[in-house]
Order: sequence, then structure tokens, then C-alpha cells
Amino acid sequence: MLFFSVVAFFLVKNMHDKFFPRHDRPDYSGYIRFDDVTDKVDITKVKFSSGSNTLAGYIFGAKNNKGLVVIAHGLGGGAESYLSEAMYFVKQGWRVFSYDCTGSHASEGKNTRGLPQSVIDLNAALEYVASNDALKDLPIMLYGHSWGGYAVTAILNFDHQINAVASIAGYNAPVEIALEQARKSMGLFAYIAYPVEWAYQKMLFGSAADLTAVNGINRADTPVLIIHGSEDQTISYNGAAIIAHRNRITNPNVSYKTCSAENQNGHSNLFRSTAAITYINEKNAEYKQLYEQWKKRIPDDVRAEYYAKLDKQLTSELDADFMNEVNEFFEKSLE
Repeated sequence: MLFFSVVAFFLVKNMHDKFFPRHDRPDYSGYIRFDDVTDKVDITKVKFSSGSNTLAGYIFGAKNNKGLVVIAHGLGGGAESYLSEAMYFVKQGWRVFSYDCTGSHASEGKNTRGLPQSVIDLNAALEYVASNDALKDLPIMLYGHSWGGYAVTAILNFDHQINAVASIAGYNAPVEIALEQARKSMGLFAYIAYPVEWAYQKMLFGSAADLTAVNGINRADTPVLIIHGSEDQTISYNGAAIIAHRNRITNPNVSYKTCSAENQNGHSNLFRSTAAITYINEKNAEYKQLYEQWKKRIPDDVRAEYYAKLDKQLTSELDADFMNEVNEFFEKSLE
């Protein structure tokens, strides 16, 4: 029995660590990057600590004083991955603070550690905001997607003063989404591995491993907008998603939005325009052809040429109705 437990632990640990590697800023991107917008918005780079790591933060729109929108990114990305959203909020008069989580892009960390790390890093980001004289008195809005969608709701278990929260495609609890993902790859073995994964997360994160979105939402009377795609293949709408737990949410200031349109019912396309999604799908098909043509080893010059020809303004185009709904939700909390 002891031998089985040890073997199971190392198998689960190995799978966990492979699932949460370090995510450096990619050499190429199909979307707009910081260098593309330096003439359109002021960006101030800052640093702050999260545990033993130093994280990179970015402040946009230093002259805007309506409030502060803090953006929490998804797993595998960084602040730059949500640059379109940052630019949108600045245009609406908000100041924006975004950051790269542990093990992501310009931040320190040998890996991204695991699912609870996003709320740990958001807590550190908000502590930085509270210590910054230029930011600390601004009303705070939280906007998070996926990994960040969990973070912006689970953070309500803490005592930060938050005006409003928009959670897009978030999960309720680390253990729930871990089991959901494990079932897809391991079948029934996932139920055997589940207690081992739970124990490993507790070892890594302590009490933070038990933080849930529902408990955070119910603990506060903060207005929360929960958005999820009906056909999300990453975080199941009827499974680990926060929206699937709405019958347990007692906070009266919670609103729900289900994205069910054909082009906006997935996970990462909820905030993209129809034109952007159509174009992205076309270009992804072209890249797949290159991938097959070069037998999975596309030469760097061919890859560079492919990305150079992309219309990054189009790939980064947001759905105006979607973003306006979030903006109006934030503005209402200021009344």
C-alpha cells in the first residue's frame, strides 16, 4: 500500500508539473504587442513581489482617474495577451493595472506552480496597488479570464476593497477543474489520482488551495458579473465553471451572462469580434498547413514571414457589445 501511494504521488506530481510549466513571452504573436501601442497609450512598467518571486506589472493611462481596472490573465498568457482589453478600458477613461503572473512572460518563477497561484498573485498585485500613492485611492474593478476569472472571484475571500468584478470563463475551485481535466485525459483513473492531486496542491499552496469562487462571492456584497460560453471545451459550462454553481451563490449583486452565439460560445473567443474570430480561424488553418508541410518543424524564417503578414489589428479586435456591457457594469458600481 505504501509503495502504491508513493508511486501514485510521483505520477501525479509529474503530470501536475508538466501541466504548469513556465510560459515565456513567445518570440512571435498573432496579436498586438506592447511595441505596437507605445504611440497610443502611456505604459509604466513596475515590479512587485509575490512570495519569493518578483512580478512584472504595467500601468496604462496614468492620467485617467475614473477608477482602476486590474486585469488578471489566463494560464499560458501574460499581461500582453490582454492588451486589447487594457486599451479599451483606457479609452473609456479607466486607469489599468495588469501584470504577469508567477512563471509567466517577464515575471520570475521557474514554473506557473498550479491553479491557486493566480489568486495568490492577484492578492500580491492588490497589495502593491494599496501601497502605490498614485493608485491606492482609485475605485478598483477586477477583470479576469479563465485562470484569472477564478482569481478575481476567489480574491473576494480576502479583505481588499473591490467595487466590481467581471469574471470571464472562470472555474469555481482548483480541485474541481483539476478533476474535470483529468477525466478527459485519464478516464476513471482520475478518481484514483484525485486525492493525491488534492494532497499535492495542499502541500504547494496550503489553505490557498481551498479558496473557491463561490465562497468569495458570497462573502462579499460586491457586484459580480459572471460570463461563460455555453460550449466551453476548456472549463465546462455545466461542470467546473463558476456559472454552474449559481444555485449556491447567495450574493444578491451577481449577474450572469451566457454566451451562446455560434462564434462566441467557446473559451478564448468570448470577447473577440465576429470578424476577428473568422480571420483567426482562417489563419489558424493556414498555419496548420505549414505545420504539416514542414513535418512539425517550421523554419524560423517561414514562421517569421507568416506572422509578419498577419493583420494584428483584426486578430485583436474586440466585440464592442461584450466589452461595453462589462464597462457599463463597472460604471454602475460607481453610482
